[in-house]
Amino acid sequence: MSSLRNADPALRAYFKRHRLLDVYETLLCGIFIMCPEDPLKFLEEKIREMMEKGLDGILWDTCIDSSLRPKLKRISETYLHILFGLNDEQLMTEELCGKAWNFYSKNLKKLYFHGWMQYCLLQKNHRALVKQKMAVAADHYDTRITRVVVQKWRAWVKFRKDQIALAAMRIQKVFNDSLHKIILRAWHAEAQSSAKTKAYFESLVKGDQEEYFDKQDDVQYSSTSETVKDEISNIPERAILQIFHYINLIDLARCAQVSRSWMLLTQASSIWTDIDFSSVKHKMQDKTLINILKKWRPYVVRLNLRGCSSLHWPSFKSISECKNLQDLNVSECQGLNDESMRLISEGCPALLYLNLSYTDITNGTLRLLSRSFSNLQYLSLAYCRKFTDKGLQYLGSGKGCHKLIYLDLSGCIQISVDGFRYIANSCSGIKHLVINDMPTLTDKCIQALVEKCQQIMSVVFLDSPHLSDVAFKALTECKLVKVRIEGNNRITDLSFKLMSKSCPQIKHIYMADCQKITDVSLKTISPLKYILVLNLADCVRISDAGLRSFLEGSSGTKLRELNLTNCIHVTDASLMKIAQRCHNLAYLNMRYCESVTDAGIEALGNMTSLISIDISGTTVSDMKFCQGAKDLEYCDVSYCFQLTNETVKALAFNCHQLTSLNIAGCHKMTDLCVQYLSGVCHYLHFLDISGCVHLTDKTLKYLWKGCTQLRILKMLYCRNITKQAVLKYSAKLEKQEYNDADPPAWLGYDSGGGVLPLNKKPKTGPEKAKALYQNETKEAA
Repeated sequence: MSSLRNADPALRAYFKRHRLLDVYETLLCGIFIMCPEDPLKFLEEKIREMMEKGLDGILWDTCIDSSLRPKLKRISETYLHILFGLNDEQLMTEELCGKAWNFYSKNLKKLYFHGWMQYCLLQKNHRALVKQKMAVAADHYDTRITRVVVQKWRAWVKFRKDQIALAAMRIQKVFNDSLHKIILRAWHAEAQSSAKTKAYFESLVKGDQEEYFDKQDDVQYSSTSETVKDEISNIPERAILQIFHYINLIDLARCAQVSRSWMLLTQASSIWTDIDFSSVKHKMQDKTLINILKKWRPYVVRLNLRGCSSLHWPSFKSISECKNLQDLNVSECQGLNDESMRLISEGCPALLYLNLSYTDITNGTLRLLSRSFSNLQYLSLAYCRKFTDKGLQYLGSGKGCHKLIYLDLSGCIQISVDGFRYIANSCSGIKHLVINDMPTLTDKCIQALVEKCQQIMSVVFLDSPHLSDVAFKALTECKLVKVRIEGNNRITDLSFKLMSKSCPQIKHIYMADCQKITDVSLKTISPLKYILVLNLADCVRISDAGLRSFLEGSSGTKLRELNLTNCIHVTDASLMKIAQRCHNLAYLNMRYCESVTDAGIEALGNMTSLISIDISGTTVSDMKFCQGAKDLEYCDVSYCFQLTNETVKALAFNCHQLTSLNIAGCHKMTDLCVQYLSGVCHYLHFLDISGCVHLTDKTLKYLWKGCTQLRILKMLYCRNITKQAVLKYSAKLEKQEYNDADPPAWLGYDSGGGVLPLNKKPKTGPEKAKALYQNETKEAA
């Protein structure tokens, strides 16, 4: 049958309308599956069944028995459409099949190629991983082999070293034995020779009585062979040596006469590494110094000759022979000159510390310093007036004093701005600078110095009145840690502002007698975290407001020392804040703070950290501030006219560690207060009872029995203490001051303790303090 593709459309519609394709499909599928013997008869029967049942229920497997029905068609529907030419509406064409086949083949090839690429990549990665592992394994193997080799090599080296050390030790032992034998033989020969010589001369002198004296010597030796040891001999030698370090040369000589063992201990070289002649400066002569240094010069490291004005050229020549000398103090040695320093510079190149203060050195000595003392670190030229700026220029010549870190130029008023500029050029590493008593010191001097000395950490400018905030602004570039300025009326609150901004690590602030400092300064430095010492003595503008701001700041709880002498506007409120915040405060000075009363002092009662307190010149009466201060060692309540025996009783009861007490001017004290002290305060070293007009000879008797360690006693204006008692009981004292004169008018009371009229009383506040201080100084002189 030809294709109906080009047939009449009506015919083609006829085929579709009567579903002839479905009929053909059913019949053909039945013939293909059933395979009847008579196909025509089979077709006839099936056509009749279709006529009876209709075409609606015709399926492709209608002519197949149910037992033989396959699951899949044997004839494609598309194939029949193509066969009859009715496949115009079908998607499946030959072209599409070709494209589908090509697409399928291409995708299949792409899949296989991608799989092959993945396989190749995996193989490549596997080979790289194996190669990497092999490299690591090879490195590990090499490392293990190297480690084993190194361990064996180290063991071999150690073995060889041990063998060499053992051989060296044996050789050294043989050498020492041989040397000892040689020495012993020589000593034996010398001893025999000396014995023969001695015996010869003795035989000439004694004649036949030699045997008699030998017997007498044997008897004396047997009688003195038993020695008696005292309790001090039981002290370990190491402890005795440590004690000998703290006694002067005269006492050391006396100790050498106590016993043979002590004499040997005084000859220990460790004692003579540090020799202090200043304690015996008035007895020091050239011969004594030369003899001592001649014996101990290899061991001398530190030598103090301060105030030994009777020494001359031979002594300094002997000093130059101390090759290991590192610390030399020749302050106030009037015999020192440039020639003496030349000898010392030639023989003591290892000097690190040199104090030339109060000497007559000139520019020549400064030139020697730069040439010979290249390692010098500490230098004091205080009050040396004979050198000039040119001498300071020499410090940078030669090897130079470039390692200098400490410099003291106090009292050198001849130094100008150029001199400070020379110092900056020569000694740029200075960290500690001391320039006291120098009225010629100006801001330009400090600016010239700081221009190159950027490492300065500590400055001390006492009695330098011409410095101002300009100098302090220059100093703030150096990151200061310690500042000490006194007697300056040009420093203002601006300096504290600069300090707070540029010196965050500052720990020590000493700004005494700076009248322009106010509470603003304390508020400015309150954020600083590391302040341990604050001294604002005689800064009369300081009040409670400024102190409260500072104490509530970061350093309030860390403060160790606070000095508010003559801060007359400070009241009890500040003391209460101190007791509340300053748990580490050890030293407190409230001298002549007239606004402080008993309430403020009692607030300090629980400050267990206090070691020293000074409330002299205040208006307090008997108080109990020391109940919690068990570790108090220093107490000054002088010129507190309201105090009585009860105060000393409280001190003695609570403060057994007290070593220094000043009750001068407390005219209500009697012998009973000293009896309290002597009963429990056995460590008392210093006591000032000047102006205590009611004390009698019993006071000295109590002190003699109870305070056995008392060394300094002041008894001025004590009319009831007799001179005989002073001579009797002051033998153990190192220093005592006594007179039986009437109390001076500035004390404010007479010899009987009666209060003087108002017109005879001293002024109050800072003026009173100044008057008292001047009178104390005159009396001490």
